[in-house]
Amino acid sequence: MKIVIFEIEPREAAAFDALKRGHDLVLTEQPLRADNATQFADAEIVSTFIYSKLGRDVLEKLPALKLIATRSTGYDHVDTRSCAERGIVVSNVPSYGENTVAEHVFALLLAISHRLREAMERARSGRFTPEGLEGFDLQGKTLGVIGTGNIGRHVIRIAHGFAMQVLAFDVKPQPQIAKELGFRYVSLDELLAGSDIITLHVPALPQTEHLIDVRAIARMKHGAILINTARGSVIDSRALIEALRSGKLAAAGLDVLPDEPLIREEAELISSIYANQQDIRDLVADHILLNMPNVIVTPHSAFNTREAIARIATTTVDNIVSFLDGTPANVVAARSGKSS
Repeated sequence: MKIVIFEIEPREAAAFDALKRGHDLVLTEQPLRADNATQFADAEIVSTFIYSKLGRDVLEKLPALKLIATRSTGYDHVDTRSCAERGIVVSNVPSYGENTVAEHVFALLLAISHRLREAMERARSGRFTPEGLEGFDLQGKTLGVIGTGNIGRHVIRIAHGFAMQVLAFDVKPQPQIAKELGFRYVSLDELLAGSDIITLHVPALPQTEHLIDVRAIARMKHGAILINTARGSVIDSRALIEALRSGKLAAAGLDVLPDEPLIREEAELISSIYANQQDIRDLVADHILLNMPNVIVTPHSAFNTREAIARIATTTVDNIVSFLDGTPANVVAARSGKSS
């Protein structure tokens, strides 16, 4: 069987050696896209990360495809409807870094609360004084956690270590978990109004697109802080920029942006026939955020630790082996379809 692993890094390669036996295994650093998909037309299994966009235009160029094993929890980069029509199974890595991403949430938050970027730049410049670098304590602050899945729950555990109060919102609240972890479920409006810091842990879905928009921000406390390690589409970037400029929000810590792949290829975007006015506006908004003094942006690296990468690779290999054995695991879409 032809198996192609896209977006592979040297540190990951050895984990896929187990798939070499009896199969044609190809490892490539490039993402899977419409402009290179025909090179892999005979691939029966592909594994990608989030920068491969598996839309209908790509899937149509992969007539032999049977399994997409994404090396991520989210799968919004995969056209699951087209996969269902074709009977292509989609599997993900449901849990690999709840502690990893949760720790990054607090890395962003502590960098903001202790003004670490400014402090480091000042120390390096030779001006060794704390004047004008007053921060704030996390102790006693109220943290609003939107989404109480694996990552959200780990964030709550860490928050208690800082003696923070926790409010949470989830479309499927779990009262027993709230009792065990010592937090309170509230409505989204109550969370927005009552939190000093808000952190997002929801998937990219039509229902969550621009969950944080002008109206949501208007409900927040003046001077609140927003942290996003989920997906860029959850926040309306232009609404966020205006709130940060006006002081409605004091700061933001972002590990994701709506058009992060496009930032890497802005020249291609601007010259592309596929570029539209919405693309350009979102791209400009992202660049503004990158350069705002009260925003800390990291390049979608919250998951990126040795331990988490190893767990992702191991689970992905297990997903592929399970599929080959006829017992697909961690299936998120297309258990059956019109054709195979």
